[in-house]
Amino acid sequence: MNRASTAPAADLTPDLATAPVPATAPGAGRRPTGSGPSGLGPAGSAPTGPVATGPDWSDETGAQTAEYGIVTLAAVGFAGVLAVILAGADVQGLLLDLVKGALSLG
Repeated sequence: MNRASTAPAADLTPDLATAPVPATAPGAGRRPTGSGPSGLGPAGSAPTGPVATGPDWSDETGAQTAEYGIVTLAAVGFAGVLAVILAGADVQGLLLDLVKGALSLG
């Protein structure tokens, strides 16, 4: 049996003047205050409260991931250079002589 709800629908529109600002948002905690829409003063006037002036560069979210990426690229570059060096005939002969000398001592 399907019964339709007779209760009035709740207003799901958030009240931006009292909504919490996420702590991770740039300029977190700073919300313009005033009497006009979006916290500004009357139309055409300057903001009446503190206003976010730009990005919050103190947030280091993702910095560790970027560092891992840079270190990984450096390691791949070093491995490539090492592979090129070890592929040379002179280096292969030197390593072969080193291994033969180590095995002949015992």
